[in-house]
Amino acid sequence: MNCIFDTTLEEQVKSGMIQVIREKKEWKRCINTFPHHDFYHTYSYHELSRKQDEEPILISYEEPQGLVALPLLVRPIIGTPYKDATSVYGYAGPLVMKLKPSFNNKKFKEELIAFLMQNHIITIFSRLHPFIEHQDEVLEGLGEITNPGFVVNIDLTQPIDIQRQNYGSRLKTYLNKARKTCSVYKGTTEDDIQEFITIYHENMDRVNANESYFFDERYFYKLLLSSEYETELLLCKIDETDEIIAGAIFILTDDIVQYHLSGAKTEHLSLGGIKLIIDEMRLRANDMNYKFFNLGGGRANREDSLMAFKSSFSKDLMPFKLWKFIVDQKIYDKLIEQELKRLRNSMTDKDLEYFPAYRILPQISN
Repeated sequence: MNCIFDTTLEEQVKSGMIQVIREKKEWKRCINTFPHHDFYHTYSYHELSRKQDEEPILISYEEPQGLVALPLLVRPIIGTPYKDATSVYGYAGPLVMKLKPSFNNKKFKEELIAFLMQNHIITIFSRLHPFIEHQDEVLEGLGEITNPGFVVNIDLTQPIDIQRQNYGSRLKTYLNKARKTCSVYKGTTEDDIQEFITIYHENMDRVNANESYFFDERYFYKLLLSSEYETELLLCKIDETDEIIAGAIFILTDDIVQYHLSGAKTEHLSLGGIKLIIDEMRLRANDMNYKFFNLGGGRANREDSLMAFKSSFSKDLMPFKLWKFIVDQKIYDKLIEQELKRLRNSMTDKDLEYFPAYRILPQISN
């Protein structure tokens, strides 16, 4: 089975080697042909993550030397006939299978660029996946791949006692203290979900999170109820009072556990509820024979307090990579120039690092 279907789509490149998939059934069938994928690649997560003007697509490509599936969100560039593409929040990038030593991505590059030009898509931005192989090989020569930071992985293939030995000494002290007064359980009820939503939003307020992190109730319920991946909502409570003080949502797909969302009550931060929840998820994941437990990185890929917190669980750091591809440099430069004129503003070198640069300009003008 492969990802190329008999249906004819107007966007299909004449060679027939690239096809765009939009329907859930075909999308699901395509990504399930790969030996590994994550929930970030699923139709459900793309449909949940899309903004009103964004369209989820899965670009499928096949040749005898390999099979590639690239999920994207395509969005209009307001006031122009052009579009650009981005990835969902998290770790996506292309899925790759049957890549033979003889694989040369020249044909893939030609097909992809032809498709993008045909559909007036002038840039692509995507966060790549730290545990999926061959993404760099497939994307070689298509823009640039940068490595601005790292994510923290707990290697679940190690013996469970060795995993804990890799914890920082201070973290072990916190966990020992927390287990004396608190316990962790799986949230399954309406009240559990509502309590987590409240705690999560309080947490986002406390850390002055970007508006994009304030998901509505629909997001949480659809995330937890999806049939395309397994979710675990773990909550930490004080044993003496049964008060819930922290919670986290983990997503489990194939052999990967993703630490997706979490929050803790401000008044009980010292009890280490999130630390205890992560440790409990590690134990559960070991029992279920998962291999990777991705805690993610710091805010905006920085070496900050969040990164320090996560790396106290493990020193197994995996590269976090970003793919930036300008399909049409002339149009890209023209869009920046037009926006600069419209806003009567200028851009610093730091502003130009944002990609695509023309999308930061409305923020500069505020």
